[in-house]
Amino acid sequence: MTATHPEKLLSPVLSATWGEEKPWRLATYRAHDGYKGLHEALRMNPDDVIALVKDAGLRGRGGAGFPTGMKWQFIPQGDGKPHYLVVNADESEPGTCKDIPLLFANPHSLIEGMIIASWAIRCSHAFIYLRGETVPVLRRLHAAVQEAYDAGYLGQNVLGSGFDLDITVHAGAGAYICGEETALLDSLEGRRGQPRLRPPFPAVAGLYACPTVVNNVESIASVPAILHQGKDWFRSMGSEKSPGFTLYSLSGHVTNPGQYEAPLGVTLRQLLDISGGVREGHTLKFWTPGGSSTPMFTDKHLDVPLDYEGVGAAGSMLGTKALQVFDETTCVVRAVTRWTEFYAHESCGKCTPCREGTYWLVQLLRRIEAGEGVPGDLEKLNDIADNINGKSFCALGDGAASPIFSSLQYFRDEYEQHLRERRCPFDPSASTVWAGTRGRRSTLGRDRSPDEDPPGDRGQDGRNGDFDPSENGVLA
Repeated sequence: MTATHPEKLLSPVLSATWGEEKPWRLATYRAHDGYKGLHEALRMNPDDVIALVKDAGLRGRGGAGFPTGMKWQFIPQGDGKPHYLVVNADESEPGTCKDIPLLFANPHSLIEGMIIASWAIRCSHAFIYLRGETVPVLRRLHAAVQEAYDAGYLGQNVLGSGFDLDITVHAGAGAYICGEETALLDSLEGRRGQPRLRPPFPAVAGLYACPTVVNNVESIASVPAILHQGKDWFRSMGSEKSPGFTLYSLSGHVTNPGQYEAPLGVTLRQLLDISGGVREGHTLKFWTPGGSSTPMFTDKHLDVPLDYEGVGAAGSMLGTKALQVFDETTCVVRAVTRWTEFYAHESCGKCTPCREGTYWLVQLLRRIEAGEGVPGDLEKLNDIADNINGKSFCALGDGAASPIFSSLQYFRDEYEQHLRERRCPFDPSASTVWAGTRGRRSTLGRDRSPDEDPPGDRGQDGRNGDFDPSENGVLA
């Protein structure tokens, strides 16, 4: 990266066509080498496809970073049971906004990846579990799947290979817990979404008690490029243990929020250089490397490599790569309270540590934020979080505890200031988008003419573009 051309750091692959006219259309996708990876895969033995993805080093892009090829390899062969592929598109965590834009702009990258993955694990029926609130994306996915059927990529005898595959798009009902893979499977089967006891793992007894692979949207969408370009090309980006490209969601107090596609190992400092930095006149205070469920970082972590090993060594997790940036106008206590309220609301209630613990965390945090805290509240906060962390049935409890631990580690003095002054020392309006406008209307309001382009249209080069929501996925 150079100071004059920081955008050269970006590696647009999944986002390469986002600035094209109607990038969600099959014709646009095929004009940019779409479905060439599928042709390569169908000429290979399924086991060789798994080996290629494994050797490329692709890791799950949904949080844990588990090797994708290894997960496929766990599916038992010759067991006489049907195999299933389920794509987790239930993107719901605060700050995470990469999969939904990807599906809206480039759904065929996911569909091609699903066909390749299904061929590899010998699956004849695959599912997309989509967050139910994203109706425009649901419509666009249905339209893209139909395009794939019409073109012979889905259905009976795919491209004359003798391979049959159907894809079902299923909309969830809005529960965050269904992002947990076993809760997702229960929901897909028509039951209340709650985490299952493991073992058995989904690879042995998943959907309908059959061997199942559950992968994130971005994980599967990255597969076609590996088949088309090769494992060495993929490994030429990123780091040794975290190779490849990925989508970073940059939001909060930044000049140009959006999705930035770059090699793993890029730093927040570099991404801020590309995006115009923290909003004018302000300085970075804290940020999350992987969404609200990961321990927060401060301005001292600007040069931490954003890959699985680098972030882990610094004391957090890469997670969903949701980079939420907060400047000095933000009250840490207020931010952590809002996150904890989310987790308390979304707890499924199955286990006591999470159900009861998140409730009491919210009560304490609200009391502290309102200036009504008492001596001992901080120790109690830490104690309750410790009773949740590692003791809940699934990772939701751990996610609720993470911001408690990290905020007390880096900003304990701010908590103590709330207790000492018996008030919140921050003006909530100062952290809003309209702060400092000095009387003029916000661009979120009526000062923008109907014909004016919305802010944030940055076209191609790995950054997000704006799309006409009136299309609603209809293939005009």
